Amino acid sequence: MTLIEELADWAGALRYEDVPPDVVEIAKLQVLSQCAAIRLGAAHPLGRRLVEGFGQPLQPDGRRAAFVLAGLGSWLHFDDTAFAGHLSNSTVTVPMAYAAEQKLDGRRLLASVVAATETAARVTAATTLGWFRGQTAAYSHVTGAIAGRLRGEDAPPERWADALGLGLGLPPRTVQAGFLGGDSKVFSSSTPVSVGLDACDAAAAGFTGNRGIIEDPAGFLAVFADVPLPDAVTTGLGRRWHTHTTSFKVHPGGPGMDVAIDCGVELYKELGPVRAEDVATIEVDTSVYTMLVDRWAGEHMRGPDSPVGALVFSLPYLLATTLMTGGVTVADYTPERLAERERWELARLVNLGHDQRMTYDLFHCEVPFGEALRQAGPRAAEWLAGFGSRWSGDGGWLVDLVGEFEPPSKDFRAARKATPARVTIRFRDGRTVVRERDVPVGGVGAIGDPPLSELMRDKFVGTGGGGDIADRLLELENVPADELPALLLAALT
Repeated sequence: MTLIEELADWAGALRYEDVPPDVVEIAKLQVLSQCAAIRLGAAHPLGRRLVEGFGQPLQPDGRRAAFVLAGLGSWLHFDDTAFAGHLSNSTVTVPMAYAAEQKLDGRRLLASVVAATETAARVTAATTLGWFRGQTAAYSHVTGAIAGRLRGEDAPPERWADALGLGLGLPPRTVQAGFLGGDSKVFSSSTPVSVGLDACDAAAAGFTGNRGIIEDPAGFLAVFADVPLPDAVTTGLGRRWHTHTTSFKVHPGGPGMDVAIDCGVELYKELGPVRAEDVATIEVDTSVYTMLVDRWAGEHMRGPDSPVGALVFSLPYLLATTLMTGGVTVADYTPERLAERERWELARLVNLGHDQRMTYDLFHCEVPFGEALRQAGPRAAEWLAGFGSRWSGDGGWLVDLVGEFEPPSKDFRAARKATPARVTIRFRDGRTVVRERDVPVGGVGAIGDPPLSELMRDKFVGTGGGGDIADRLLELENVPADELPALLLAALT
């Protein structure tokens, strides 16, 4: 039996009753969180153009609806993340798009979300030690779209295997210059969702896929993984739930930016608005990963004319905005706010520095890299050296810094996502204030924050959603099929 066949047999047979209660609770939060992300994306001029060009978020054509939902929910990085991948842009949106057509009730919708999340996470985990990750791993959404649709159809395992074989045979590849330097990012989830849905139609029409394409010597992992992890596709099915690794975003901004923004929010509460004329310097100590992401974005930053694709990854801009206003909103990505000279003056005072302890913690927690490195064992050094060389010369320094790894996790109930940062503001009058944090608010493994259900309810209401709708989504397992389409429509409009 191939990896695809084993995964298809398990996911295709998954029912609501098979899912542990705590995994169900996370899946409900995924739906609520993704509805908030879609609402926020639709509030921006680019989101409105997407709707003008491709139609409303929910429309009779499920394929078209899935395309729009995936685009609106992903491009501002307000979407949740897991080990491995930004999954809900397909694993939640496709079941929502097809809910009316498939006559799903709340329980069947949740079963589709979990089946899709687990399927997409496992395929993505197998490629984590490669070039593409996060939203650039387009194949996550090819996989998520296939699983999210076929679970709701009660499709047989053979169709799952053929659809996955077809979809993973021609997945899109992200070009970084387009992702960061223009508006292509809006389609970074939509296009692969379309590929996945096409694969479903092709499989239904009798087309066959290479069911061994993942592990084939010239197959999927050979192309997309520097250090392939084929065992990640099927290890612990039904016992090792990747859904447990889900982290929820409370700020619209790219990976590694969240903790710095969290620190900025705390500083704003203490200091009030921070003005550039009062500041000598702002120092952000963080991991090499956050510094690399900011460096890549910086290559496409053009001040007020910067593309949104780069802005969501620009730590100086996001932190300056937070210190001035108390947070980051969709309005901070509009031309009117970008034209404000004060925030750019403050952003120029932000300097990033590498903290070795933070880099060590980043690679030793399960999310986003640690679990893959644990599974790689001795082969982890190869990938770490390559990653480290992207920052400075010979990457052997990162291999030495990170050292030995723990064994792979038996399950993910104790998973953590450490993307640390320390923000230090030095004022011209001699004052110095500091805030530091390891796990972002809403991140898996965070301690001392409000419950995730409260955070996600606030996230949804903060985008203009009704509190009564949020409460209904948090009880999604009780929603009958004849009420679900209206509830989803109300959640998105």
